[in-house]
Amino acid sequence: MKNVEAIAIGGFDGMHVGHQQLFSALGTKGAVLVIETGYANLTPGACREEHTDLPLYYYQLQEIRHLDAEGFIAKLMREFPQLKKIVVGYDFHFGKDRCYSFNDLKELFHGKVEIIKEVCVDGDSVHSHKIRAKLQIGDIHGANRFLGYNYSVSGRHVKGQGLGSKELFATINIEVKDVLLPQEGVYVTTVRLDNEEHFHPAVSFMGHRVSTDGSFAVESHLLDENIGDVSQLQISFVDFIRVNQKFESLEALKEAIAKDIAVAKKKTQRLSL
Repeated sequence: MKNVEAIAIGGFDGMHVGHQQLFSALGTKGAVLVIETGYANLTPGACREEHTDLPLYYYQLQEIRHLDAEGFIAKLMREFPQLKKIVVGYDFHFGKDRCYSFNDLKELFHGKVEIIKEVCVDGDSVHSHKIRAKLQIGDIHGANRFLGYNYSVSGRHVKGQGLGSKELFATINIEVKDVLLPQEGVYVTTVRLDNEEHFHPAVSFMGHRVSTDGSFAVESHLLDENIGDVSQLQISFVDFIRVNQKFESLEALKEAIAKDIAVAKKKTQRLSL
C-alpha cells in the first residue's frame, strides 16, 4: 500500500466498461479499492482480479459503514500514506447510511478527486444491476456489451447423470457457487479446461433437466474433442440459443441437442479460439 498514489473506490461487481473508465484514470501507481458488500455475484471476491492488472485491496462494508467522512479519509491516509488522487464514479456514496458523496471527498481530501461521468453503451448507462437483469432474461449480447468481455462462470468438475454419453451427447458438468447464472436454457459458449490458455467451442445447458430427472445442471458439450481428466472449468457465454424446454422422449431431446450443436458450430466458426 505504501507505493499507491491513486485509488479507485467502489463495489466493482462486474468490472464492467464503466469501472474500467475509473481504472484508466489511475496511472502507473494506481490501485483498486473494493468495498465488499457481500452481494457481488457477477465477479465476487477475487474473481475481479481476472479483469485488471492493477493491485486490488478490499474493505468489508460491515467494518467501515459506521465511519463518517472524516473517519473514512483518515483510514485511507493511514493505509495509503502516499495517496494523492482518488477516483470515483458520479454516483459514489459512502459512510453511514451512504450519506456522503464525492463532494465530501473533495472537501476533506487534500489531493485530487476525479469524478468519472456516466458511461453509456448504445445510449444506455452501464450499471451492474442492468447486467444482472440482462443475464436473467438471456440477453447475453447486451450483458457482454456492458461488461466489455464475455460473461463467465467457473466451477469444479462434478459427475453428471451419465445419460449423455450413453443416450445423448457426452457432456462435462460443473458445480457453480456464489455467481449469477443466466436464464435457464442452451447457450453458445467457450470452455477453458483447468489452466489451459486455449478455449474450446462448446454448447452449454444450464437449468433443470425437465426432460429427464428434473435435477439442476450446468453442463457443456465440447465441439472439438473428447474430454480427459479435468478438475476445473470456466464457461464463457457467447450467444443464447433457446430456453429450457421439456421433451416427451429421449429421441426428441437428442434431436433438439443436435440442432443446438449445429447452431453453436456455425457461430463459433467466427471465433478465434
